[in-house]
Amino acid sequence: DSESSRESRSRALLAKLQEQVKARERQSASNTADEDDEEQRKRKREEPETEGVQSENERKTDLTDEVASSAKKKKKQKKASTENENKASDNEKSVEIPETSESVLEESKKTEESVDPQISQEPKAEDGSSQTTFHILGGFEEKTVQKVKRVLPQWLAQPDVIQRDIKNNLIPISEVPGICLTLLKKLEANGIQSFFPVQAEVIPAILESVSSGLLLGPGGYRPRDICVSAPTGSGKTLAFVIPVVQVLSKRVVCEVRVLAVLPTKELAQQVSKVFSTYTEGTSLKVVMITGQKSFAAEQTALSEIRGGVSHSLADIVVATPGRLVDHINKNSNFSLQHLRFLIIDEADRMIDGMHQSWLTQVTKAVYRSPGDTQTSVFRRILPGPITVASLSPPQIPLQKLLFSATLTQNPEKLQLLDLHQPRLFSSTHSGTETSTQSQEAFNFPQGLAEYYVPCTLSKKPLIILHFLLRLKFSPALCFTNSREAAHRLYLLVKLFGGVEVAEFSSKLNPSDRQKTLKDFEQGKIPLTDAAARGIDINGVKCVINYDAPQYIRTYIHRVGRTARAGKAGSAFTFLLEVQEKCFLQMVRDAGSPGIQRHFVKPQALRSMETRYEQTLAELGNVVKVKAKKQK
Repeated sequence: DSESSRESRSRALLAKLQEQVKARERQSASNTADEDDEEQRKRKREEPETEGVQSENERKTDLTDEVASSAKKKKKQKKASTENENKASDNEKSVEIPETSESVLEESKKTEESVDPQISQEPKAEDGSSQTTFHILGGFEEKTVQKVKRVLPQWLAQPDVIQRDIKNNLIPISEVPGICLTLLKKLEANGIQSFFPVQAEVIPAILESVSSGLLLGPGGYRPRDICVSAPTGSGKTLAFVIPVVQVLSKRVVCEVRVLAVLPTKELAQQVSKVFSTYTEGTSLKVVMITGQKSFAAEQTALSEIRGGVSHSLADIVVATPGRLVDHINKNSNFSLQHLRFLIIDEADRMIDGMHQSWLTQVTKAVYRSPGDTQTSVFRRILPGPITVASLSPPQIPLQKLLFSATLTQNPEKLQLLDLHQPRLFSSTHSGTETSTQSQEAFNFPQGLAEYYVPCTLSKKPLIILHFLLRLKFSPALCFTNSREAAHRLYLLVKLFGGVEVAEFSSKLNPSDRQKTLKDFEQGKIPLTDAAARGIDINGVKCVINYDAPQYIRTYIHRVGRTARAGKAGSAFTFLLEVQEKCFLQMVRDAGSPGIQRHFVKPQALRSMETRYEQTLAELGNVVKVKAKKQK
């Protein structure tokens, strides 16, 4: 049935095509006949009057002739149409479809528009012009589309530029305005005689925002939020510790006025240590809540009950997001209603971790109205548009301070932080209006020398042993992409012998990780997957990427563990052949000053191969024993 229906449809289509071809021929023939008649009339009109005027009878005969000729034409057209109909009916009765000639196919292509029911053949007007009401599709051409230029907000496009060269732009601490004498003495006692460029720019800006005191912004308005994008090891931590400690030194009642949120426990511990150094000898209290202690112990450190009323024991709280949310939801005595500064260190990673909704929880806790909202002097309402009503009565402003080596320039991501008229300090600014790169450009440490090492998967362990034993790259920090890889590599180097090695990964508990960092400063090489971001480890001369990082931000934070504070350092990345092209392009696009090729000759590894094979066998036995114990 389906084949017969297809045949009937094709026959009908062929008949329709033939009919349309004949109709066009008839129409063209009638048009030519009409044109001939008009030419004859013109010739007769143009004949000279000297030939005489025609009689009325001759004119009548001419008219009758014209009428007769037109009638004959109409009869011919009718006959042709009836013949076409007969042919079409004959075609329908026939079983086989006749093969169409090339001429018919060509005509069918021409009449393709009339076959389509959506684009039908339009009727012609009396004067021969077509009356079209449908748009004829087609005529598509490849057009060069103009590339859309990225338009950044004003504060991102035109930041306050910080000098990149640290060594040649040191500023004596006495020349930075606004720092009190007590802190200047503490800075000198800690061996700091000069500020780095980022510190010299950011410290006065934060102090200026609190020129009217803790309870009011400048002129009664909310102070501007501050964002800082500067290389690793450029002194960002001290840039917010100094002004915050100076402002809080004038406080009378102990309340949580500073909250510093950091992505990892080690980084939180490092920042807490810097705060404690500069609050020593004052009444300011620093409390760290990262989960290293029990929840009850942290609860006791944060507040106490006196006379049936809860009193805060902390002025500065350093926290990780997860533990912070736990205290906001489960610790009823933990109050952020007096919070003045919210410090977000490693801001790009904190934005990526916004799925924890920690910032939303903090905002709710800050603007959570107490029971006596009508009589409380410190009543805080979530700020909206600035109006006369919103400024009266004034309330304690919440100012956000963002710091990162790889701060994103994506406005959509930054919008998650709900920044208020932000001010950006950046050393990575490079003509965004003229830049055509799709990837963001970052600033690399000034004294960093970058290398990549071509290798195969089987030779990678040998090359790392060659670096540690023969080239004496010590102390060195070696990164892998997983804690399992870090553990296997740690066992391999340890079994091979000849070098002090330690493992540092998320697999270890906090106390073991802290011990490993101390051991590293004494000369051991940690093989790690977790120390890439923010941690300031003294004496790192070399960073080795045993596994190439997949993302440019990861690479920048890894290599940023060396060449800190203007010192020199080296970074080596092991690359398989399939990784080279993409990795090198990624690093160049990110603004690397240049990554060089470091080739290890095969003959340099031959003397180690025998011992390496024995070590691999020992490693296999160790892994099997551990697997049995776990079962």
